[in-house]
Amino acid sequence: MKYKAIVSYDGTNFYGFQRLNSKRSVQKVLEDSLSILNKKVVTIKGASRTDKGVHALNQVISFNMDVDIPVDRFKKAINKILPGDIRILDLEIVPDDFHARFNVLSKTYIYKINLGNYDVFKNNYFLQYNYNLDIKKMIECSKIFLGVHNFKNFVSGYRRCYDLCIDSIDFNYHDNILEIKFIGKSFYKYMIRNIVGALLFVGSNRRNIIDIEEMLNNYDKPASLYTASACGLYLVDIKYKNI
Repeated sequence: MKYKAIVSYDGTNFYGFQRLNSKRSVQKVLEDSLSILNKKVVTIKGASRTDKGVHALNQVISFNMDVDIPVDRFKKAINKILPGDIRILDLEIVPDDFHARFNVLSKTYIYKINLGNYDVFKNNYFLQYNYNLDIKKMIECSKIFLGVHNFKNFVSGYRRCYDLCIDSIDFNYHDNILEIKFIGKSFYKYMIRNIVGALLFVGSNRRNIIDIEEMLNNYDKPASLYTASACGLYLVDIKYKNI
C-alpha cells in the first residue's frame, strides 16, 4: 500500500534530508521509524532534498508499507516513534504511481532574516543580519531572476544542466523580520541561499544590480558569492498534480 505523508522538521540537528551512512538525516530517521512499524525495511522518496540546517513546514514523502494500519492509528503510532524534532502532520493512501518528487508542480520556500537586535532565540531559525538594507533595491534586483535562466553561478556543485524557472519572488517586512518567498518547480543546491546572498549584497550597497545581472547572464565566468546561512531557509509548501 502506498502512502503520501506531509512532514515537518526542525533542521538544526539534521545533516539535511538525504540519507547519509554516518550522519543523522531526515530520510534515515523516517525510514528507520517506518521500518519498525512495517517490520521490514521501508524506503522513502522525498519531494525536496533540503540541506543541513534547513527547516521544513511541509515536506512531502511517499513510501510503501506491507502492513495494513488505519491511517489515523498509523499517524499516531509513527509520531510516537519519531524524535521530537520531526513530525508527520498528515497521512493518506495514494495511487501506486504517485511519486513525492516527480509529481511536483511547484515548491515554495521562505528565507527569514532578522534585521532587528541580535536574538539568541532566533539564532537557529533566522539569518541575523546587522546591516542597513535598501529593501526596494533588493526587490528591483530580484526581478532579474524571474523566468528561465542558466543559474550556474548561483548553484553549488557540477550539473549537466543549470536551467531552471523561478515563478515568483516576493518580499514581506514586518517587525524587523524580512521574509523572501520563492516559488518554482524546483531549486538546485544552495541556489536560493546564493540568490539571497546576492540580494543582501545589493541591499547593503556592496554590489549593484548590474553586477548581479552579469553574474547571471555570463554564467561561464566564475563569480564569487555570499551564501546565506541554512538556518533561515524553510520549505513551506509543495503543490502536486491531481492524484
